[in-house]
Amino acid sequence: MAEQARSLEDLKSALKQAEAPVVSSEAEEEALPEPKIDEHGRAYATGKRKNAVARVWIKPGNGKITVNGRDQEKFFARPVLRMLLQQPFETAGRVDQYDVVATVTGGGLSGQAGAVRHGISKALTYYEPELRGPLKAAGFMTRDSRVVERKKYGKKKARRSFQFSKR
Repeated sequence: MAEQARSLEDLKSALKQAEAPVVSSEAEEEALPEPKIDEHGRAYATGKRKNAVARVWIKPGNGKITVNGRDQEKFFARPVLRMLLQQPFETAGRVDQYDVVATVTGGGLSGQAGAVRHGISKALTYYEPELRGPLKAAGFMTRDSRVVERKKYGKKKARRSFQFSKR
């Protein structure tokens, strides 16, 4: 049987001994998941935005981005769309360190650029799991679920009514 505490000091010493054992500093840190890299040294991820779906592969390189077999300047002519593709690399501090090969289907150019950005962000976290924090804080890991609202019957569009005529 356990000893009885006869004084306050006995009780305090018993409580100190019952506290959790000291854990090593290595175990305190969260264990990062293993990088998901295929036999070709690439990380693969799928990105989505609106109706666009992008399949993205990244590997170490000099920053070349290829979308559907074409260079990013030819595929995304608008500078704003090319800027979207660079955002995950700038946030992670990995500008011009990875080559990207992506195939995109569905949606328009804006949705496709968003899908590629989402795929790049996910692939970066698969290649370097420690980048998940900064990319998640910047909002690149979350799939933007906004899609076009459906058209309702009795309406001209989703919300637009036909012109009202009093007479």
